[in-house]
Amino acid sequence: MINVQCNLCGADDFEIRFPATIQPQEKIEVDAFSCTNPGYGHHAQIVQCRQCGHVYANPRWDGAEILEAYTAVTDETYVQERAGRELTFQKHLRAMEKRVGQANGRSLLDVGAYIGVFVETAREAGWQACGVEPSEWAASVAQKQGLNVVHGTQNAPALRGEQFDVVTMWDVIEHVADPLGEIGKAYNLLKPGGWVVIHTMDISSLMAKLMGPRWPWLMDMHIHYFSQKTLRQMLEKNGFEVVWSGAEGRYLRLNYFVSRIEALNRPLGRLANWVVNGLRLGHMAIPLNFGDLFTVYARRPN
Repeated sequence: MINVQCNLCGADDFEIRFPATIQPQEKIEVDAFSCTNPGYGHHAQIVQCRQCGHVYANPRWDGAEILEAYTAVTDETYVQERAGRELTFQKHLRAMEKRVGQANGRSLLDVGAYIGVFVETAREAGWQACGVEPSEWAASVAQKQGLNVVHGTQNAPALRGEQFDVVTMWDVIEHVADPLGEIGKAYNLLKPGGWVVIHTMDISSLMAKLMGPRWPWLMDMHIHYFSQKTLRQMLEKNGFEVVWSGAEGRYLRLNYFVSRIEALNRPLGRLANWVVNGLRLGHMAIPLNFGDLFTVYARRPN
């Protein structure tokens, strides 16, 4: 593991927010970086910058190691939970179009597209939608569905010289080693007046404060923990104009939601599983919003 400075302000001045629950010599595990991994509470030391308030993992694995893990990730559980993801992305798309306007054939790049569910959702709504995804497995799943998802990152050769009307990052920015740099790359991939839409966890939310070290989003795969304030600052540092930021939830199938409860509390999860299966409600998708996930909309100036 390596020691790192604050990605937002560059300071090397921090206080420990949550002590590490892993051993310093513990090697990176690929499965810990799958989207549906239930490894809640298993994480590196999490600190808060004394200068700007940004929260991040420090020390952490090297960025190249992290990218290698994402390249090797497979996640069949995500495929099984596709129905809930589709509802979530349909919800996200409706909210997005209220702020950035209807598709009308405009171009959209989804960064961290995984198996392409949002790319497909946007394409069906009239967007010229494509995606980029570091997981070889996930990109291939999307490509087999006929979706334009490139294997790689924002540095992919296929994106050179391209510019888009909208760049989206759904649950991505918290995973990357250098979010400031990734936001800068998104800026360069946008047309003047284009939009970046970022969805992530809110470390300053009431839920995060109430749960403390038991907040489920404290995990190996999460390298950075934003508040709406610190993400706004990072966007503005890259030249963006932040237009709106606020809490936004998602849909989960009850069976999947129960499995997440069981990962946090086994007895409670077993009881919930007995109730859900007894009533045969497992495949029902329900809207959830605990206020600890948020979306921010920002524009590249004309």
